Parts: sequence; structure tokens; C-alpha cells
Amino acid sequence: MAAAKLCRQGGFVLHFLFFCVACAFRSPLVAGQESQQDGVQTLLKEASQRIKTKQYGDALDLLNTAIDADSAFSEAYLQRASVLRHLCRFKESKESYEKFLELKPGISSAEKELSQLSQTHSALESAYKLFESGDFSKALEYIERVVLVFSPGCTEAKILQVKLLLSLKDYSGAIAETGYILKEDENNLEALLLRGRAYYYLADHDVASRHFQKGLRLDPEHSDLKKAYFGLKNLLKKTKIAEENAEKGKLRLAAEDFKSAVAMDPHHTAHNVHLYLGLCKVLVKLGRGQDAVNSCTEALDIDGELLEALVQRGEAKLIVEDWEGAVEDLKNAAEKSPQDMNIREALMRAEKALKISKRKDWYKILGVSKTASISEIKRAYKKLALQWHPDKNVDNREEAEAMFREIAAAYEILGDDEKRVRYDRGEDLEGMGMDMGGGGGGGGFNPFGAGGHQFTFHFEGGFPGGGFQGGGFPGGFGFNF
Repeated sequence: MAAAKLCRQGGFVLHFLFFCVACAFRSPLVAGQESQQDGVQTLLKEASQRIKTKQYGDALDLLNTAIDADSAFSEAYLQRASVLRHLCRFKESKESYEKFLELKPGISSAEKELSQLSQTHSALESAYKLFESGDFSKALEYIERVVLVFSPGCTEAKILQVKLLLSLKDYSGAIAETGYILKEDENNLEALLLRGRAYYYLADHDVASRHFQKGLRLDPEHSDLKKAYFGLKNLLKKTKIAEENAEKGKLRLAAEDFKSAVAMDPHHTAHNVHLYLGLCKVLVKLGRGQDAVNSCTEALDIDGELLEALVQRGEAKLIVEDWEGAVEDLKNAAEKSPQDMNIREALMRAEKALKISKRKDWYKILGVSKTASISEIKRAYKKLALQWHPDKNVDNREEAEAMFREIAAAYEILGDDEKRVRYDRGEDLEGMGMDMGGGGGGGGFNPFGAGGHQFTFHFEGGFPGGGFQGGGFPGGFGFNF
């Protein structure tokens, strides 16, 4: 490419020299001057063609040749000023404009362009300051609406534009703009680096790696390209290790590996969304419910449509007994994928758990664990029944009667092996023809029914539903009061 450019430039110089030689053979001075003018006009015309096709470097070479041939050729200065402005070579451009106005004072169009040059230079400086301060959108406005309007060939401004697009996470835009730069100069290292980063943040890692590698072939010691290339390699390596440990069942190791991979580049959301999901799945298997909820929430914050993250978060919420949250997540997942039987089964489990959570916890009422033996249940019932018997709680009789009914109802379920099994399975026992802690008397459960030794109880004012004299406690625990 460089050789071809030199050939083109040499051709134009030889073309100009041809006119000079021709002048030497024409003895009249006027003929020589006319030929010289023809030569520089030809160079000017060729330069104009290069400007139209945005070949600013070639155009500048032609214009410099023309000015060397005729230092008073004002039009060449004007065109050179314009080309230098296009390339953001503001100081040189200003000098050429001033030289033109020295040769042709008072030309308003040139004065206007000189003013635009100053505005463009100021806009580029402002864009850099805004970029440094983090106001990327405003900086991009300066570049697109001012700098690249008046200096469309300014590679410096185009590179800054790409950096701003990356900062604004417009990765597709960055890829498009670097494509234009590389079309003009396929070996532009900065463009290769930025284009690779854009593909990287889109998680197109293979393409990103190819751009970094091409840049390193051109300059093996380029520090930013080396950092980008080896950073990507290490990230993919750590991700692979985490996934392999998860597959092998090495869950604790996998969890730490997933966390380490996320920490390598917290801003790489397109890749981290899968790391967060992998971490969530591992944490669910480890029974670390709240950590799993947090990890899946991170994934869903990045991609709200990630079905598997929604399902896993539902499973995690079951672990932490957030029944309503689990039902909500799994219901949303079922709506997104109505044919998935695994999701439907998980939703049914969550709905059952929610329903169970809303019923009375008889174990809690008796103050025993869910693994308590029948003897432990009987002892707890005996103790609480004595504590809350209405005759022993004259000053708070209504509260005592309510508590006494609850205790009796709890024992009715947990003291019966068959009913306890059904209750533990989540079955609804409300329709068993018994009062589960509701009003007393009538057909309700009588905690003093027959069975065991008979004792007499004297209730001042009578038990709700009418006074009575009953037998021992259920299971034969008789007491005198």
C-alpha cells in the first residue's frame, strides 16, 4: 500500500516536472509561466479529486507539491487549509488559512472557515474534558455534531467517538465506526483494540481474540493489546474450571471459581450473566438459599428474560421459606414456558408449601419439633393444658379458653399417627368433622373426652358451650384441679 502511494505521488511529481521541462524548451518567458501555471492547476485538480474520495493524505501531498512549485498560488493554500482541518491538524490549518488571506485578503468564505476551524478545535478539546469527567453523551454530541462535521477525516476524533460509544455500551455502534477506520487503515492498532473490546463486551470472544491477535502481530509489545488478549484468555480459563467443577460435583470449589470469574471483570455483563446463573445453581444445590437468591437476582438484573435464572431463584426462595416469592417466580417461569413439566412440578411444590405455611402450625403451638416423638408430644400437651386450663386462668379466662382449644386441637392431630402423617404431607384436615381451634361445645373437639381414668373438673361459669364434667385428658392423662 505504501509503495503504491509513493508511485502515485511520484507520478504526479513527474507530471509536474514534465511541464517544467517543456518550459525550458520554450524560450519565451511567458510560455514558461503559462506551462508552470498549467502544472500547478493540474495538481490542484488532482488534489480536489482526492478530497472528494476522502484520500486526504494523497491530496495533501499534491497540494504541498503545488505550493513548492508556486509559493504564491493562493488556491493551493486554501485547499491545503481545508485538508488539514479535515485531519484535525488545527495549527497547520490555521497557518494555511492565514497565508491564503494574506494573499487574498477579505475573502469571507475563507474567514468563515477559519472561524469554523477554531470552533472545531475548541469542540474537540471540550469533548476530551467531558470524556474524562464521565459525561459521555455530551462529549459524543460535540464529536458528532461539530468535530466530525467540519473535520470528517479526523482519525483522532473518530477514535474518541468509539471510546465514547464503548463507555455508553453501544457496542454495535463502536463496531460500525471502527469498521470505517479500518477500511481506511487496516493496521490501525487503536481501532483494532477498540473493535476487539466491543466484540468482547458482546461476548463474541472468538472475534475479539482475533482482533487482539492481529494487533499483537503488528506490535507484539503493545501493552493495552496484551492486557486485553491475556485478560480474555484468563477469564475463559477460569470460567471453564468453574463449569467443570460444577459438573464433577465439586460444588464449593465451583462456587469460589464462579465468584472469581465474575470479579475478573464486573462490567462484562454479557458473560457474567451466565456466571451468576452457574453460581446460583451451585448455591441451590449447597442449600445456601439467600446467597443463591442474590446470585440469580444479579443474573435477572442483567437479563430479565433468562428463564433458568427465574426457575433457580424460585427454588432458592423455597430454601429460605419465602413461599410467596417462590410461587411468584415459578408462576412467571411457567407462563414463559407452559410446556415445561419440571417448572410446573416446581410450581406445584411451591404452591403446596405456601398453602401449608398459611395453616396453623400445630408443632409450634405445642412447642415441639417436627421430629418429636409421641411421648414428647404428650408431655408438651400435658404441660400446656395445665398451664392454660380455664379454671387456672380466672383473670384472663377468654385468652385461656382460646389457647386451651388450640392446644387440644394440636394434640388431636399430632397425637394420632395417621392424622399426623396426613398433616405432615400437607393434607387439609379442616374437613375432618372436628373443630380445629374454632368455637367450643357442640360437635367440637372435647379435650376432656373419655379415655383413661375419670376425674371431675369444676369450671366456674361453665366451659364455653355449657359446663360439663369430663374424664381424663386424651391418651389417659387424668388430672385433678
